[in-house]
Amino acid sequence: MSDSVDPTVPPSGPGCLDCDAAGGWWVHLRRCAQCGHVGCCDSSPAQHATAHWRSSGHPVVQSFEPGEDWFWDYATSSAADGPQLAPPTHHPEDQPAPGPAGRVPTDWRQHIH
Repeated sequence: MSDSVDPTVPPSGPGCLDCDAAGGWWVHLRRCAQCGHVGCCDSSPAQHATAHWRSSGHPVVQSFEPGEDWFWDYATSSAADGPQLAPPTHHPEDQPAPGPAGRVPTDWRQHIH
């Protein structure tokens, strides 16, 4: 896994990079442990974290949620251990989940996986 993690790379931003570009929303966030790309989880409509793994080959993510520090390895479909990543280690605490505020539809539960 050491080739799949760069603890010096900061996250790409406070939310899903791809959802932000498209005006979308997410349920929870995942951070690529290799390049810092922040993408939305597999419960989210667009599943950008998994899409990032498939397009980049970067298999390891860490939760980007406050209070969570677990890693997941898409290549092995299993939990993984990893080092402390560069800060910030989660999205802003005032950012709701699902988020971001103002873009989540009222019927959001009907859109999740």
